[in-house]
Amino acid sequence: MYLTIVKDNLTFDHRNFGVELLDFKKTSLSPTNNYEVVENRHGLISTGTVWGGRKLTADFLIRAKDHIDLVLITDELMELFSTEEEIGLIDSRQPGKIWFVKVDGEFIPEQINHKISRVSIDFLSSSPFCRSLGSTLSSPIDYSNDEWQSIGGGINLEDDMVYSFNTTSFRVYNGGVSLDPKQLPLIIKFTGASSNLTIKNKTTGDVFSYSGTTKSSDTIELNRVRHLKNGVSIFAKTNHKRIKLNSGWNDFEVSGVTGLFQVNFDFNFWYK
Repeated sequence: MYLTIVKDNLTFDHRNFGVELLDFKKTSLSPTNNYEVVENRHGLISTGTVWGGRKLTADFLIRAKDHIDLVLITDELMELFSTEEEIGLIDSRQPGKIWFVKVDGEFIPEQINHKISRVSIDFLSSSPFCRSLGSTLSSPIDYSNDEWQSIGGGINLEDDMVYSFNTTSFRVYNGGVSLDPKQLPLIIKFTGASSNLTIKNKTTGDVFSYSGTTKSSDTIELNRVRHLKNGVSIFAKTNHKRIKLNSGWNDFEVSGVTGLFQVNFDFNFWYK
């Protein structure tokens, strides 16, 4: 068991410092449950739940050649985790998932003897979720490599999990939590000729529509909550709606196409 640390676009392995990982753990999701009180009515009415950030803890054992080496390694470890920006943490037991965190508070090594010390470092992720290393268009989904985390249960869906389509009906698989582009990145691109284009996720009921026309070389992009045509906003000519993805399979339907076209979905899987 070990951690891969991603900092400033560089990758570090703490074992190269002479540091052993004893444990790496995360807290459960932290819910904030919202309620309303209605006059003359018993109890509360639930208005939803939101998740807070996530706390993680890594316990390290530092083994050195002598006391001077112990001080040097400790300084290197402190330098590695001294950053104002988020760093990435990848647990070797789940190599397809990455947490983006900041160190949460100070940490002081506990010296066991003149060559060995132990230190516990607390981290805080601003998101309750970690994400896949790969995105659906950056790398093919293959659970045999380290960019995708196996969903377990002996399920093998890689052959069906494609994210580029040229038919009016298709299915999109989301291997993580439900994805709302208002909160998590999702890019949908339509390229081709159309008039009054409509893209519908029949699973969620979400519908995007554009009242204009496109030529074969034009691209309509739904980038989170932005609606663009060839990079220019067309929000005023749309129905102002966004498309969400449920966890698992999502059935889509495209209408208004007047020629050859292609629809691409680019997103990460996000995990609890």
